[in-house]
Amino acid sequence: METFDVIIVGGGPAGLAGALTLARARRGVLVVDNGTPRNANAGHVHNFLTRDGTPPAELLAIARAEVEGYGASFATGTAAGAKATDDGFTVTLDDGRTFTARRLLVTTGLADELPDIDGLAGRLGSDVLHCPYCHGWEVRDQAIGIIATTAAVAHPALLWRQWSADITVVLNGQPAPTGQDAALLAARGITVVDDRVTAVDADRTAHLAGGATLTPDVWVVPTRMTARDDLLTDLGVETGPVLMGDIEVGTAVKSDANGATSVPGVYVAGNITDLRAQVIVSAAAGLNAGAMINADLAMADAHAALS
Repeated sequence: METFDVIIVGGGPAGLAGALTLARARRGVLVVDNGTPRNANAGHVHNFLTRDGTPPAELLAIARAEVEGYGASFATGTAAGAKATDDGFTVTLDDGRTFTARRLLVTTGLADELPDIDGLAGRLGSDVLHCPYCHGWEVRDQAIGIIATTAAVAHPALLWRQWSADITVVLNGQPAPTGQDAALLAARGITVVDDRVTAVDADRTAHLAGGATLTPDVWVVPTRMTARDDLLTDLGVETGPVLMGDIEVGTAVKSDANGATSVPGVYVAGNITDLRAQVIVSAAAGLNAGAMINADLAMADAHAALS
């Protein structure tokens, strides 16, 4: 069984930035990754200074090569379980391999949950979008259809209005906006359709329960974002709801500003703890968590030497 200073589960921007920081600190690092990044369907990464427009796979390949250059190790697979030991943690992969480490950094991100509508699955990040900062510029001035997924109907519509004057919201079973929300939508020329979407065709045509169809240039679906926290459950790490006002929009692992969780020695970074984090923010969080883990280990080494 191989032993490392730190095992990082998740090889996205947060995990690789943490690995880079720790490897440069001369720590023994193992990155476990199954090769299924959240943004795999997206054509490009945006809002990342000096890398704007880079395909996600290319960005990860460059980052991985940098991390490997400092001596970090990689294991391809899914971390199926983790448990605490007397001197750290043991992580078991789905193929039965086991590794141990003194500290654990989990950067497994989140899962985007789409409504159960035929034709949406597998299209998120391509012609079904959710984040205006990731995709707004690319669909500027196009006809944008929004399928409501929570009672917060006005928020995404008013946000996307910055990129296009042609916005249509299908309520899809959510309550119709009233009061100020209704006034704001009307003032911005946003059309609200009180109907349900039953299916979306390959050409983006949406079939409504009432018999009508809509074919915007692109569909926007605000997703429910759920932390991929399965590995952390057995360790007792806390996960909680994320609210927008009084509306739950997802879940996130609880951590402090340094990525430390409620369980000593277990850290998180990126979307698993911050639903809003884009690629550059996740990378920064991974760097920060890596530095904090190294500081934690440095103090442990000093106390061990003293004793």
